[in-house]
Amino acid sequence: MARGTIAKVVRDRGFGFIRGNDGKEVFFHRSGLIGMNFDDLEQGTVVDFEVEKGPKGLRAANVRSASGSASSATG
Repeated sequence: MARGTIAKVVRDRGFGFIRGNDGKEVFFHRSGLIGMNFDDLEQGTVVDFEVEKGPKGLRAANVRSASGSASSATG
């Protein structure tokens, strides 16, 4: 699982981008959120996510709030 921050949210289109701790940006779609409300997302929110290959390239999946992680000590 990777960690990053919400870099951009395009509310009217239902997607955005996460900047990983490695500095690379990854696309995410609102359908990839777990336990988070897309309309409440803000730039700078810290999230955990998995990177998977989508139809148009890499994208973030299983995006969840990092502050809600019960076991963040697994680095």
